[in-house]
Amino acid sequence: MSDVVIAGAGVVGASTALELRRRGASVTLLDPGPVPHPDAASTDISKLVRADYGSDVFYAALMEQALVRWRAWNERWNVPLFHETGILVLSRDAFTPASFEGASFATLSARGHRLERLDADAIAARFPRWAPGRYRDGYFNPQGGWAESGRVVEALFAECRRAGVGIVEGACIRPLSSSRGPVESLELASGERVRGGAFVVAAGAYTTALIPELADRLVAVGQPVFHFEPPGPGFAPPDHPPWAADIGTTGWYGFPAHAGVIKIANHGRGRVVDPGQPRAVGDEKEAAFRKFLSESLPALASAPIVRTRLCLYCDSFDGDFFIGRHPEREGLVVAAGGSGHAFKFAPVLGEIVADAVAGAPNPAAARFGFRERGALRREEARAGG
Repeated sequence: MSDVVIAGAGVVGASTALELRRRGASVTLLDPGPVPHPDAASTDISKLVRADYGSDVFYAALMEQALVRWRAWNERWNVPLFHETGILVLSRDAFTPASFEGASFATLSARGHRLERLDADAIAARFPRWAPGRYRDGYFNPQGGWAESGRVVEALFAECRRAGVGIVEGACIRPLSSSRGPVESLELASGERVRGGAFVVAAGAYTTALIPELADRLVAVGQPVFHFEPPGPGFAPPDHPPWAADIGTTGWYGFPAHAGVIKIANHGRGRVVDPGQPRAVGDEKEAAFRKFLSESLPALASAPIVRTRLCLYCDSFDGDFFIGRHPEREGLVVAAGGSGHAFKFAPVLGEIVADAVAGAPNPAAARFGFRERGALRREEARAGG
């Protein structure tokens, strides 16, 4: 019997397992497998790593901590899986204090970040792939960039294995009983019970399938991701770094060419999905992507689609992570609510979850802890209000 059993072997489960092992706990990870699972939100070719969070000083400060650790991970692995290319943030309209771009610029500048403000002429001269004049205002943030997310998860699991974490693949977990009370084991579809001293559910979009009473606070949402064939050179940093284009109102963001494709996605409302059903991006989404490209990145407007992916978010009602002890199920910690912006915090999330398991104080607990449903809101970069 392990000290801690973790249900879900994505980036949150892996980083939590490593932190718990560092603290001396024995840990078992359960997942349907294979690990890393191809359908996990964190198993992708790339994720943005940004401290740009509008007026939200809390997330900007937390990301400053994470950036230090991303750099340390690169050194530890001796492989640069985090690429600190900087990020280009664009706006069609002039910045205002209320816009995501304007608020991000003000917040980070006040915290000592040296951002490079760009007008339309500077954008056209420095980043020639963008349609001239389409974006009137913007800035380049040299801190941040993107991570090879799937390879990061692989590296974390290699560390887990070396550290002695037990990884059980093929473990399909049944929903917890409707009766509340102490959690002493997790039941698998095979009927086997896995016992432990404490339990962490880090199951992403499947969280409410395992803990149904959280369905009023967490929901699975699908977001479209397109991988286009590069039409030629010129889509690599420094000319084409990762970017966000009016993301707070349109949701558009993307990456430089990598692994033979250019990934573009939308951080918007998405659509509510059943995570257990087949995943497909609707045919109607291509038209929206093509329209954006024709207006903003015309060289990609007719680029062939290599593949599409429906990325599943576990949305919390307020856009904040949902990490804390279940008040009615002793021994159970929930680590969910990524809401489409958790991966970048991977280097600090394990510590936050481990503190929740231990009942230790953590500055993030007040914001991320177990809470009843309240007012609806979203992270400021999330389009759709």
